[in-house]
Amino acid sequence: MTYRVGAYVSDEARAKVGVVMDERWGEAQLRPVGGGTEWSAQRRALRLATRDEKAAAGVYAKST
Repeated sequence: MTYRVGAYVSDEARAKVGVVMDERWGEAQLRPVGGGTEWSAQRRALRLATRDEKAAAGVYAKST
């Protein structure tokens, strides 16, 4: 599956949540939530992060 730049995904191989920065040749470049060193992940190891995973990583949704 392909994810858009800016999507929050869970890298199941590393048990980390990251933000998609780029995708090429079957790999995605991810950045930790809040910044830090990017890493490469195989697309097949990624899925959209759940609300709980994003909250645990420091992403907070606005209340309506």
